[in-house]
Parts: sequence; structure tokens; C-alpha cells
Amino acid sequence: MSQPRLTINYCQGLSLKVRRNLVLMVGAGMSLFHLYTSGVGLCPTPVQRSIHLALTLVLVFFLYPAGQKSLSLAYDGLLALLGAVGCGYIAIFHEDIAFRGGRPLGYELILGFMTMVLALEAGRRVLGKILPILAIVFLLYCYFGQYAPWFFQHRGVSLNRLIQHMYLTHEGLFGVAIGVSSTYIFMFVLFGAFLSHGGGIRLFNNLALALTGKVSGGPAKVSVVASGLMGTINGSSVANVATTGAVTIPLMKEAGFQPEEAGAIEACASTGGQLMPPIMGAGAFIMSEFLGVPYLTIVIAALIPSILYFLSIFIAVHFMAKKRGLGGVAGTLTVKEILLADGHLAIPIFVMLGLLLSRYTPLKAAFYGIIALGLVGSLKSQTRLNPKALVVTLAEGAKGGAFTASACAVVGFLVGTFSLTGLGLSLSAHIIELTKGMMGPTLFVSMLACLVLGMGLPTTANYIVTSTVIAPALAKLGVIPLAAHLFIFYFGILADITPPVCLASITAAGLAHGNAHKTGVKAFILATPAFILPYLFIYSPEILLLKGTVLEVTALTAAIVAGLVALGAAFNGYLAGPLGLGGRFLLLIAGGALFVPTPKIRLLGLAIFSLIIVGRIVKKRKSDPLNSEGL
Repeated sequence: MSQPRLTINYCQGLSLKVRRNLVLMVGAGMSLFHLYTSGVGLCPTPVQRSIHLALTLVLVFFLYPAGQKSLSLAYDGLLALLGAVGCGYIAIFHEDIAFRGGRPLGYELILGFMTMVLALEAGRRVLGKILPILAIVFLLYCYFGQYAPWFFQHRGVSLNRLIQHMYLTHEGLFGVAIGVSSTYIFMFVLFGAFLSHGGGIRLFNNLALALTGKVSGGPAKVSVVASGLMGTINGSSVANVATTGAVTIPLMKEAGFQPEEAGAIEACASTGGQLMPPIMGAGAFIMSEFLGVPYLTIVIAALIPSILYFLSIFIAVHFMAKKRGLGGVAGTLTVKEILLADGHLAIPIFVMLGLLLSRYTPLKAAFYGIIALGLVGSLKSQTRLNPKALVVTLAEGAKGGAFTASACAVVGFLVGTFSLTGLGLSLSAHIIELTKGMMGPTLFVSMLACLVLGMGLPTTANYIVTSTVIAPALAKLGVIPLAAHLFIFYFGILADITPPVCLASITAAGLAHGNAHKTGVKAFILATPAFILPYLFIYSPEILLLKGTVLEVTALTAAIVAGLVALGAAFNGYLAGPLGLGGRFLLLIAGGALFVPTPKIRLLGLAIFSLIIVGRIVKKRKSDPLNSEGL
């Protein structure tokens, strides 16, 4: 097998060699630290989180250089050292800090300020300017709160209090966001790295190609299936695009899809992977912790809606391909051949899933999943990692974990601001005030807030921020907590394909060599029917919580599937042949009616949709009686 290679941004020459060796050592050490703590036992909370962030800062400053000159290596090395000192201080003296009740000493304020700045700089290098600037705005808001307008106004906090809260407590930099990153997220990112480098991407892509590659628009359907499979264990929409998109996007372009279409399809499919159980981008574990409900309850609740999301993308892709007469691409291997070659790599996924369903902690499940991957992968030469490849895989896993950890560290400033100023509760109260307590408007405003707050954030950081702000507002209206949190989770994730930021779409556009703005718009339009699904959590909880009878759940699911078909045909202008404006308008009405929670309106929508289908099929057979193709 081809061996994995570690990539470092924007660097070359001797500096690159030094950095690569440093990253290999630190990254492999970071992964081994998390493997040890997951398998043997976690360190005390402050130690686990501070060591995790210290290793993250060191890794980021060597992975993302300040420049290409050799002097930048010394500069980045100094920043890495200072970051390790600032975080290491918490690991060493956390008991003394606790005994003092968090009261800061003079030099701790200097250390805290330094560490906060370094965390923001690391976030800038990894994520770009948007999130760090937002964090700085929140920090300034803490200090200058007395000058803020309207309900945002508060009495303000001193600089000492701000640094103490963000650095010495579990509310800011070392709060819940970095806590989740230092446990669940890192281990599942590492599991994904082992699976990818052992041949997992090849398995998923080949399986998807064999199953759907030959049909109309096959490469696009391959993208939907492969990205869904990979996304189940991947913690980032962007990372999912980068891994599966490298294969699926060229296939789609070869089959006749425009670059922007190929990028949009991959972005939508990869984003959906974060919604798919069992992992849900590690969001399921955080939701379980926040709500105090069993992990299995969340998995069951999210299963049908996630399948419906992928079905909506699949339907849209099908009609898009039919309208333009795009064919498929034949795979070179059969399903049997693929499973014989790489099927053993699926065993650790089932091992991990079985452990999760057996009520093992996510950490233990991920730990044993990685062990199973190592054992199973060693059975065949093409999936076996030699010692050098093993070190690179450990470092790549740490690199992926550091990406998410950088975001979580910066998000800690936002979460810390909510707890320090009471902004979260204030926002929730004023959302209710703005919408007069009406359910529909409150949900719409909450949707917009999630789409804005979720822009540019990885899955877990996204959910932590959006749930902190929005969940209290929905709770005040009596929404079932699980339904409220899944509503928030879905719309936060959909921010990855919502312009103008839409990171998943921008990444896909880069791989497709297409226009980033057009790709973002196409992805948003492609996923439009999926934007309706989260409202079902609130208005049709029987499909979410499976509280109705089997017949009721089946009937409701069938109506929603019909609605997705109607909307997919309307948006793409095809249903057993090209559609005119009148037909598309009627399908929009029928599709919208099928989502309405009132049975009579649903029946009306179903009747309109059925009449349109019968009419389209009769017309197609009259115009071309020899053509037996379906919709």
C-alpha cells in the first residue's frame, strides 16, 4: 500500500524537514497520550485539558508556519514554548489554584493573557480570521459591557477578572469545549485517521462506486453514499470533503457535471455525514452529556431524519442527472471483490458500534476500535501499517485533533463570555420577546441564529455554541429537550453549506476548481428540502421519538419521502421529463403540503402529487412508447 505522508502548510527546504520531524514527534506523542488516558484512565480534568491544549499549540505553531524563512522556525518555536508553559502551569499547579478559589496571583495574570493571545493566534492560523475576530469582539464586550446598547448592556468586568475567568477556571479557555476535544473528539478523529490510512477511504469509495456508479448520475450518487459512510466516523464536514471529495469530485466532472455542481454535491453529502449516527461528528456524545439521556436514545432519534437528509440529496442528484442525460461510470470491481479485499476494515466499525450500544463509554469504544483496527489491518499487506506509516498515522490523527482543538479553544472565549455576562440567558429571553412567544417565528429566528453562529465552526464547537444560546429559548416554549437540541444541532451543521462562509462548499470548490460563491449557492439550493426536516423535530415528534405506532411512523415517513421527491423534482425541473413553470409550481405546493403536520393538508398534497405523477407518466408513454425508463 502507498504510505501516508504528513503535510505541513506553506513551508519548504531545511525548515520543512525540521518541522516535519518535530510534528512527527509531538503528534505521535499527543496521540499516544490520548490512547493511554482513554485506555487506562483520564487525568484529572484540569491536567487532561491543559496538556491537550499545550500539545495542540505546539503542533499548530509548527504545522502552520508564520512564513517560509528559516527565522520563522525560531519564532514559531518560541510561540510553541510559551504556549506549552502557559498551559503546563495549569497542569502542574491546578490544585494550588483550586485551594485559592481561583484567586489570581500577579504573574498568573501575565501567563493568562499570554496563553489567551497564543490560543487566538493558533486559531487564526488554523481557521482563518473570522472566529478569532469574533472571540476578540466577545472579550471586548466583557470589558466594555457598560457601553453596549439595548439588552446587551451589563456593568462590565475588569481586565483581571476577565483573565482569571478565561484562564484559571473551567468556564473559558479550559472549559467544556476543550474538555470535549480532549476526550471524545480526539479519539474519534484518531480512529478516522487509522481507518483512512489503512484503506478505509478506498473501501467506502469502491463500495459506493460498485453500488451506484453505473446508474444515471452515478458518480454523484457515489459521492452521496461514500461521504455518508465516511462522515459517520469523521468529526468535520470540511475534512470529509477533503478526503472523499478528492476521489468523487473528479469522477463527477468526468461524467459531465459542472465543477460547481460537483463541488456542491460533495459539500452537501459530506455535511450530512455529521448528522448520521452513530458518531454524528462526536455531537451525539456531547448531546448525551448535556441532556443527561442515554447515548442510544439520541442515536435512535437521529436515525430516520439523517436517512431522510441523504435521501433528499440523492433524489435531487437523480433528477439533476436525468434532466441533463448524464450517465454513470462503471466500477472495475464487484461488491464481492471489494469486500474480499478490504471488507475486514469494516469489522472495527461494528466493534466500536457494538461497544457503544453495550453502554461502554465513547472513550473506551474508540480506544478498542483503534486497537481492533490495528489488529484487523495487520491481516493483509495492503492494509498493514509499517512502523514508519504508524508514526505518520499517529501524527496525522493528532493534526486532525489539533484542528478541532484550536477551534474549541477559541470557542471557549465565547462560552466563557456567556457565563461571565449572562449573555446566553439574555439572548434567549429577547428571542422570545422579539417573536412574542409564538412557536413558528421563534423557530425561524432560532434557525437563522444557528446558521450564523455555526459558520466556520467544526461540528462539536458549533453545537456547544448554538445550544448555549438557543436551547433556553426553545425550552421556555415547552419544546421537548431532545427535539430542541436536534433542531439546533442540524441547523448549526447546515451552516457549513450556507453562504457566505459555507466552509464545506468552499473546500469542495477548491477541489473542483470551480467558483466558490457559485458552489455555495448551488449547495444551498440542492439542500433546500433538507432545511425543512429539523422543523419535524418540533411539529412531528412522533417520527423523532418514535412515540407513535408503527403504522403512524411509517405513514408519516412515507409522506415526507413523497414530499422530498416533489420538492426535488420542482427545484430541478424534472419528473419523467422536463417540467414547465406550472408543473414546478404545483409540485412545490404538493411538496410543502406533505410536510405540514395537519393530516388533511398532507392528504391534499399527496393527492396533487399523485395526479402529477400519473399525468407525467401517461404523457411520457404517449410521446415515447418504447422508452421504459422511470422517473
